[in-house]
Amino acid sequence: MATLYFFSTLVLTIVVSVPINVLGSAYCGPVEAIDKDLVQFPLNLEFLEAEFFLNGALGLGLDAFEPGFAAGGPPPIGAQKANLDPVTRRIIEEFGYQEVGHLRAIITTVGGVPRPLYDLSPEAFAQLFDKAVGYKLDPPFNPYSNTVNYLLASYAIPYVGLVGYVGTIPHLANYTSRRLVASLLGVESGQDAVIRTLLYEKADEKVLPYDITVAEFTNAISGIRNELAMCGIRDEGLIVPLNLGAENRTESNILSADTNSLSYARTPQQILRIIYGTGSEYMPGGFLPRGGSGKIARSFLDKV
Repeated sequence: MATLYFFSTLVLTIVVSVPINVLGSAYCGPVEAIDKDLVQFPLNLEFLEAEFFLNGALGLGLDAFEPGFAAGGPPPIGAQKANLDPVTRRIIEEFGYQEVGHLRAIITTVGGVPRPLYDLSPEAFAQLFDKAVGYKLDPPFNPYSNTVNYLLASYAIPYVGLVGYVGTIPHLANYTSRRLVASLLGVESGQDAVIRTLLYEKADEKVLPYDITVAEFTNAISGIRNELAMCGIRDEGLIVPLNLGAENRTESNILSADTNSLSYARTPQQILRIIYGTGSEYMPGGFLPRGGSGKIARSFLDKV
């Protein structure tokens, strides 16, 4: 366990190649926006999750189920069917259908936005995992090669949407918006909990062919997300030092939460810094090579 703590500390302190916020120091406060724009912003995550889960389980994306939801936006780059065990495949298939429902709920309530271009290729995930561990993995990380790899890649996605919803709710003005986002948050939280539990069952296992355990990978991913978002620690892996566990009484961390076991929150700017992989809401990249859709995401790109 001491080795794990050392690795986790190393990940949080390592200097990674992340561009700084191009328009100055990182802003950590809320974005000024109306309900419609705040509720539409999560479509950037919901599209991503729908495409990743549907393709991972079935080899088919959103266009095979609800092509109109894309509003003319392009299909993702590099998404593939994953080599999953039967139980995990059924879970991920269900998650994919849930994301279709989330898209429908948002679009019918506040309207949609064009699906942005996503890069869900093995290369895009490999770059994220290289940044997380601080060096190039050999062979490159491939999320689609087996169940454990796919679950680790999934670990990197729903939690970002979860903390975004937590951060959004206090800034919504009307009941309809709050009810919708609270309902979305409930299911996103459940997805994240299932993924983290499946990984926790394998926490001490090495992720072959790397000399890194499942828990160490989760700590690394959480560490790079904190690094990219640049607004403090709002993300923790599956195993933590006792002083960070629930009530300082456990090292397990199946649900990531603060001192009072309340969910962490993130702003749209922080979320864009993470999913762009650049540490800047003004600099697209990563899973969104051309940037996000909707008024909030595009407003930052218009300032560059």
